[in-house]
Amino acid sequence: MNISSVVVQAKSEDIDQLVAFFKDCAFCDYHFHDKSLGKIVLTVEGKGVDEEIKAFKIIESTPKVISAQMMMSYSEEELEKERERLGQKDPVPDMLNDESLRAEEIKYYGDLKKKKI
Repeated sequence: MNISSVVVQAKSEDIDQLVAFFKDCAFCDYHFHDKSLGKIVLTVEGKGVDEEIKAFKIIESTPKVISAQMMMSYSEEELEKERERLGQKDPVPDMLNDESLRAEEIKYYGDLKKKKI
């Protein structure tokens, strides 16, 4: 499951009409608008990126929409892959398990995982 937020920009005088349209449509969910700024906040969901892009293109091509931009995207598949990758790594850098290394000899460069002594 993928979920992305979309910010729509339109003329202030077109906001009410666009909000009514987006509230009734099946390809996105309406959340908020600011008429004075001409902005509408929506979310789109899909089983994959292709479904999200399809919904985004519909939003983008809607009459009176000046622009639409994806602001944030969440992908369960990517999250699970990253969790799996992190689960395979030892969270403690090798050098911290080295019994022969004295604390006074450790030089910290901002990331112990990338620097070997």
